[in-house]
Amino acid sequence: MNLKLTRPKEITFWISVVLGLLALFSKLGTFTLLPIEAFWLLFIGFALLVIAILVKDL
Repeated sequence: MNLKLTRPKEITFWISVVLGLLALFSKLGTFTLLPIEAFWLLFIGFALLVIAILVKDL
């Protein structure tokens, strides 16, 4: 299998980092404004990062 991985754009990377940090703060209880669980925030951030690596120009 030959995967051609690409570098994600900077904005995509930072969005995934922010989602990860929101998940961490939500899990610790310091940020409770979002109605979504911390697991799903972290999952969405990680999935965004993986998709950005697999898809060119994302």
